[in-house]
Amino acid sequence: MSNTIKAGLWMLGAVISLTTMAVAGRELSNELDTFEIMMYRSMIGIFIVLGISAFAGSLESISRQRFGLHFIRNACHFFGQNLWFYALALIPLAQVFAFEFSTPIWVALLAPFFLDERLSKTRLITVVLGFIGIIVVAQPGSIVIGPGIIAAALCAVGFAGTFIATKLLSRTESTTCILFWLTAMQLIFGIVFAAYDGDLALPSLAALPWVVLIACTGLFAHFCITTSLKLAPVMLVAPIDFLRLPLIAFIGASFYNEAINAWVIVGAMIVFAANLFNLWSENSSLDSKKSRV
Repeated sequence: MSNTIKAGLWMLGAVISLTTMAVAGRELSNELDTFEIMMYRSMIGIFIVLGISAFAGSLESISRQRFGLHFIRNACHFFGQNLWFYALALIPLAQVFAFEFSTPIWVALLAPFFLDERLSKTRLITVVLGFIGIIVVAQPGSIVIGPGIIAAALCAVGFAGTFIATKLLSRTESTTCILFWLTAMQLIFGIVFAAYDGDLALPSLAALPWVVLIACTGLFAHFCITTSLKLAPVMLVAPIDFLRLPLIAFIGASFYNEAINAWVIVGAMIVFAANLFNLWSENSSLDSKKSRV
């Protein structure tokens, strides 16, 4: 089996994992708030990370170097993930995913400030097209811009911050180290924010499988994406992620009576096209530089 096919299969694993996590988050929204979901997810996740790391013999790679950057990364992720879970309970699942696809747009906009990458003409076009897509998805004037839509739009900003911080950390830190601090810090964040009102809910026996599913699918999705990107170029891998949108739209229509909104699909396609254009341009630029060497 070729590396390209293997990469595609790993990316399909990520698609299924992230879609499953969204469904689990929707199911838990009536019983646990977002902070409690994040707390229990991290509580289970830290045991999974430590167990797998001990088995793989990579525990020694966990260090406190760049602790401040780990904190910033996980604060961004905690912010984005909580808003994502919050939006899942309020607006159609497909709409949440469509807004989430705008994360690379924010990365392109923020990268010049944090990664010393210039905002090229191509990236500027990507940003403009991306925001046009976001406006189409939000449908201002035809629907009320409520907390759910605002949360879904802002979660992409949090995920962009996570992506940039991860890219900086990956230059010196191991995957084990990054995942350990991800689960450890977000467990602390979850405990603090979940308990601030003095009302900390325990998951019922019926909800417990959903909590475990969120913890497992979240970590597995990160592993699938990382493995996929090691096997094939991002230009081949990234388009597969778009399968999440029709899949979640079908699930929303079939199990939650959510109408499939054509404008959400159109807007998401514009955002996706902008991202694909940026990837194609970056890949062409790299190929051109290699050919001149």
